[in-house]
Order: sequence, then C-alpha cells, then structure tokens
Amino acid sequence: MAHDHHHTEPPSEVDLRVKALESLLTEKGLIDPTALDALVETYEHKVGPRNGARVVAKAWTDPAYRERLLKDATAAIAELGYSGVQGEDMVVVENSADVHNVVVCTLCSCYPWPTLGLPPIWYKSAPYRSRVVMDPRGVLAEFGTAVAADKEVRVWDSNAELRYLVLPERPAETDGWTEEQLADLVTRDSMIGTAVAKTANT
Repeated sequence: MAHDHHHTEPPSEVDLRVKALESLLTEKGLIDPTALDALVETYEHKVGPRNGARVVAKAWTDPAYRERLLKDATAAIAELGYSGVQGEDMVVVENSADVHNVVVCTLCSCYPWPTLGLPPIWYKSAPYRSRVVMDPRGVLAEFGTAVAADKEVRVWDSNAELRYLVLPERPAETDGWTEEQLADLVTRDSMIGTAVAKTANT
C-alpha cells in the first residue's frame, strides 16, 4: 500500500470560501439548502457512480478494453469521456476468485470524482479510514460483504497523486447482457470494494 500522502487538513481555502458563501446565501434566503442537498445526492449516487459503472460494464464485455483499463486506467477511462479533477491519475484493481480489493484514503478522502461522484460520508470517517486497514474482513462484514477465508483481501490507500477504482467480478448468468444492463448491476460500493456487484436476479 502507498502511504506517501500529500494531504491538506484542515479544509483548503477554497473549501472554506465555498462553505462561507453557502452559509451567507442561505441566511439571505437566496438558495434553498434542500435543493442543494438534492444536487449533492444526485452527484453522489447517480451521476458519478453511473460513469464508473459504464467503465466496469465495458471492461466486462470488451477484453481489449479491460486490458487497456488495467494497464493505463486514466487513459482507458478517458476513452469514455470521464476525466478531470480528482481523476487525473487512476489505477484500476481487479477482483478475482482469489483476490478481493478495497479502497481507502487513510489520511483524508482522496476519491475519483469523475467515475464515482462525491465520496460517501463513511468513506471520510476516521473509523473507516483506520479500521479497514487493520481489520478489512471485519469492516467488510459490517457492510454485509463476506469474503471467503481463502481469498486474499488487498487494501489500497488512495492519495493525492493516485486514485484507485475496483473492477468487481462480473456476476454469473449475465452472458449476452448489454453494457447498459450490466452497468445496472454495478454499485458505487462495489467499485470501492465494500460490496460486490449485484446478482443477475437482483
């Protein structure tokens, strides 16, 4: 795991300015916090993860793309039009019958926004950041993900220079499915590694 971080804690000046501006506009009644929450919800659960799900679905159906994705994730993801801030340097790690991967940022919340959207609150929490390194199987079990004892669990530490994305195993009984159908089986958490992809019968 990489532990060479260059993090910024407390929040950056830009983050503080945005928060101050949001508070001021809310006080003056110029913005609706509920509407803002809805926007955040959209980017956190729909837009971002949907992009990553399309990347995974293409890798499942196109062996040549999968090879490019594992070799140079940043370029392969950009082929589908997903790039930008927080996604400049990507690495994709693939789950298999022998290995389950899970991603964390031990010092803050480094996260691939173009493919996964906004990070979930728990991803940024101190308990997750510390415990998933010390007891990954225990943390995964709390997410409802049981990993077989004979399967290796690898924990990848994202940082300011490198962001990780998990390529989950393709669910059984999905032969002949379209990329769009397969993308519906890919969740945000399955691309972080705290879950597996949905089954064909979900």
